[in-house]
Amino acid sequence: MTCRIKKHDWLMIALVCLFAPSLARAGDEASFQAASDVLATRCYECHNATNASGGLDLSQRTAILKGGDSGPAFDAETPAESLVLERVSNGEMPPKKNGKARPLSKSESAALKTWMTSGAPWPNGRVLDPFARSTESHAGRDFWSLQPIREVAVPVVNDASNPIDAFILRDLEARKWTLAPEADRATLIRRVSIDLTGLPPSYEQVKAFVSDKNPDAYEKLVDRLLASRHFGERWGRYWLDVARYADTCGYERDQTKENAWKYRDWVIQAINADMPFAQFVTEQLAGDELPNRTEASLIATGFIRLGTWNDEPNDPQEYKYERLEDMVHATSTAFLGMTVKCARCHDHKFDPIRQTDYYRMAAAFWSGPIEPGNGELLGGPDAKTLGSNAFAWTDTRKEPPPLHLLIKGEPARPGPIIRPGQLSMVPSLDRPLEAPPANSRTSTRRLQLARWIADPANPLAPRVWVNRLWQNHLGAGLVRSSDNFGQTGDRPTNPDLLDWLAREFLRNGGKSKPLHRMIVLSRVYRQSAVHPKQAEYAASDAGNRLWWHAERKRLDADSLRDALLLASGSLDLKYAGGPGFTPSVPDDALEGLSDKTKAWTASPAADQKRRAIYMFQKRGLLAPFMTTFDAPDTTLPCAKRDVTLVPPQALALMNNEFTYAQSTAVAQMVLKRSHSDTKEQVRLAWRAALARDPSDLELKNAEAHLRDQAKHFQDVLVRTKAKTAPVEELALTSLCHVLLNTNEFLYVD
Repeated sequence: MTCRIKKHDWLMIALVCLFAPSLARAGDEASFQAASDVLATRCYECHNATNASGGLDLSQRTAILKGGDSGPAFDAETPAESLVLERVSNGEMPPKKNGKARPLSKSESAALKTWMTSGAPWPNGRVLDPFARSTESHAGRDFWSLQPIREVAVPVVNDASNPIDAFILRDLEARKWTLAPEADRATLIRRVSIDLTGLPPSYEQVKAFVSDKNPDAYEKLVDRLLASRHFGERWGRYWLDVARYADTCGYERDQTKENAWKYRDWVIQAINADMPFAQFVTEQLAGDELPNRTEASLIATGFIRLGTWNDEPNDPQEYKYERLEDMVHATSTAFLGMTVKCARCHDHKFDPIRQTDYYRMAAAFWSGPIEPGNGELLGGPDAKTLGSNAFAWTDTRKEPPPLHLLIKGEPARPGPIIRPGQLSMVPSLDRPLEAPPANSRTSTRRLQLARWIADPANPLAPRVWVNRLWQNHLGAGLVRSSDNFGQTGDRPTNPDLLDWLAREFLRNGGKSKPLHRMIVLSRVYRQSAVHPKQAEYAASDAGNRLWWHAERKRLDADSLRDALLLASGSLDLKYAGGPGFTPSVPDDALEGLSDKTKAWTASPAADQKRRAIYMFQKRGLLAPFMTTFDAPDTTLPCAKRDVTLVPPQALALMNNEFTYAQSTAVAQMVLKRSHSDTKEQVRLAWRAALARDPSDLELKNAEAHLRDQAKHFQDVLVRTKAKTAPVEELALTSLCHVLLNTNEFLYVD
């Protein structure tokens, strides 16, 4: 039988012959890619060039063929019997973790077997890169937060003159949803005043704003608040939380960090001046390395020195690495929103941060091992070395000694020397470190790190910064995990808006006040906390990720303390800056201290009337009233304070001496203005505490309360014959105490 081949069949045969090698290579590439994903995510953690467990390095083909202590990992003659497949199939690898088995899935085992049995193809020169691509469990360098900030067009949406509204309304309209109605004017002025200055408005300010019918009344209010020096006090507090600010060293002796308050004042001044972001970063990390360094830029480097300091570590050499970790963690958290410190002992488990990256960044702060007798270097150079009394941390060496990678983070196991450099996770900014200029007094390593962070091409820093602004205005960030922009963090609720804000921030030269203004002028910000369709919308978006209503917020510890003093007319707003005041604390709080008199001496009462941001922060004893209302621990950066609702808060407001003292002060202030007219007394109390007049029902109930309390106190005084304030004052104090305990006083709608 004769087989005839048609003309078009010859063409097909020719094409197959021509492209067969390419098809084979494509198959090899696919096989390698599938297997390399398994090796990268399940094996590379223990078997890499830096930490080759069992002597086995899986990062490149030659190393696999060489094998480890048990012999070659791949058997070229009988691939199906390769040692890797044997260990995987019997469940020995991957090893158990925390007592739990972690076997490969069927698909992972199949990918590995297919690759091995096909000869373990490996592209020439390719080194296994576990961070090249993102997987379900691990972010790669293609992760969203590491990509360049996109140019995003503002959506065209009806009734959206503010770009922020356009982005939010676009997503709401896709669901046929709407924003909540605008908050009433009294609510709005309280909200924006507290957000921008940390201080509630007075009764007179509320009344004037509510009655102002000019269309630009709200804009003028916003501009006045942004120009207030109290703006820096409010927003400086947020940054001090991130910078882990405190006035003492922690540990057993908890010594005072002399002049630490100068850094606090620098932050407030920088924010009030709307210091460009690049300068804000650079001065804090390398203000001493600037060619035109100043006293202020030296003070700014106190950011690095703010961490805890143990002057008697058990192992001074090991403690040097603990200090180094604090600097890396504070810097990467504050400016990059990434957990770089997790790579001290090994490559990051979830993000594309190599162990070598950790030490490249750490090298910027490295000043070498501690010599015996030089323990003071743990806290930074002294004033003589700096040529200044500024509170600062600087490394004044031009050529610091080499820094070794530590095997598993252990100082006793030094690995290869790591040169200082940038983090490799941002592909667009992979550049070598420059040698310091000939006339430089320092290595300029921190200066180069700061410039890398603040480089407009670095996508992390602008995104993290604008997200912090959004979070502290709207109650939650566009990225809810504001200190974690990695794999285990949250994804943006509105990625287009995040990138548009970051671009706008850069277009403004890194100025923040224009964004503050745009946010608080938006309809999204000005809407009510309650939506007419609250239940319906909440059924599918309980977390308000689409921003369809405003978030009700409780006053934080600082604002609550300031508001109590403001209501009583006691808050001293004239004296700003300088050494902090030491607040009075209950005797019970001093019981654990070895020397109570030396450890804690409260400032005079007049000094304690300053704003809370000027309070002396002692790590070993934070003011109990402040911690009750979630003031953060100062050991680590805090990007967002906890907001709890617990019984001790109600007890503190009811029974705390400070709270009762402010209630008494309000009552005395009211009595000075109206001694006999109870209706007027009630109105004045309402105006002082809640910045409004009482309703008719509230007025009636308040008068009844005054009568009942006056009778109660009169009976007590007759029975006990105690000498106290007049019963009228005691009754009015009781009423004022009730007002200062209301949710209306404690929350911002």
